[in-house]
Amino acid sequence: MNECIKYIGLDVHKETIAVSVAPSSTGEVRYWGEIANTPAALDKLVRQLNKDGATLSFCYEAGPCGYELYRYLTDLGWVCVVVAPSLIPKKAGDRVKTDRRDSLSLARLYRAGELTPVCVPDGQQEALRDLTRAREDLKHLQRQAKQRLLAFLLRHGKRYSGKNNWTQAYFRWLETVKFEHPAQQIVMQEYVDTVTSCGKRVASLEQQIEHTAQASQAWPMIEALMALRGVNLLTSVTVVAEIGDLKRFTTAPQLMAYVGLVPSEHSSGANTRRGSITKTGNSHARRVLVEAAWTYRHVARKTAPLQRRAERTPEVVQDIAWCAQKRLCQRYRTLHNKGKLKVQVCTAIARELTGFIWAIGHVLPATKPSAV
Repeated sequence: MNECIKYIGLDVHKETIAVSVAPSSTGEVRYWGEIANTPAALDKLVRQLNKDGATLSFCYEAGPCGYELYRYLTDLGWVCVVVAPSLIPKKAGDRVKTDRRDSLSLARLYRAGELTPVCVPDGQQEALRDLTRAREDLKHLQRQAKQRLLAFLLRHGKRYSGKNNWTQAYFRWLETVKFEHPAQQIVMQEYVDTVTSCGKRVASLEQQIEHTAQASQAWPMIEALMALRGVNLLTSVTVVAEIGDLKRFTTAPQLMAYVGLVPSEHSSGANTRRGSITKTGNSHARRVLVEAAWTYRHVARKTAPLQRRAERTPEVVQDIAWCAQKRLCQRYRTLHNKGKLKVQVCTAIARELTGFIWAIGHVLPATKPSAV
């Protein structure tokens, strides 16, 4: 191993960065100090660490500060990895946590090769990810606004006699609702305006997602995944934006484990015990995959919208999508007839659907290099 490599562990915060250095493959890991989280302070740190001509290799945990530090250091020409916090080895009896200890631990484990890097998205993928997550946040706000409006109406005995809420007829009914006190009328109107405003913002973001996805290099992959049943534009964009290049997973089970859809296990000796799914990895991708799995409770058939989406993809993708539909629809009926809970069945279907997504990702030509 090159004796001139310095492994630098960074514990990154909004204002400060704690720095520790592990020289080459041996030697004591020492705490360098705390610097400001600014480009000028980073430049000074790099100059001081590189005085002896050593090769610098940085690492830090993925967190709320994002990937700007990674991009800054790689643009300077140095190696930098962003590591998965949940996969950092920790001592069970160690109950003291400080910035200094965290940076020392990162440098030591990085030198030993015990850290697991995450896939850092490029700017285009991160923009798509921000759009899909912003829409998800606004949908959450919209649900909350709707719940508060319904609760307010219920408290005052205002009940809609129609079948479904949030239809055009429902909003017309809201226009006829009157309260005795003017203040209550204002409250109701503010709730209604909040629901309407959130709906407009969600629709605006969905249009922007479609426009950005079609202009991105990942569009062939997004369009190919839409050949699968239950995978519409939003689902496909979310999967591609959250996972990135599917070819970085050499096997389908690796992708299933990445989205946390594999069973947990606690086996010892002759005893084998499997539990619920791990729910590790990317929760956003896992959520849309489980939602897509619900569509396979119906019989396999090529509906007109699905067929039109599939016709825009290569024939090999269409074959995979049809095989997936036949397999997963039959699988749903088989598991359901065994008495499994519907949520358990859909989770199992989502896991297998992930395998077909992996297959499509590997038959399409690569549109860009992996962002690892």
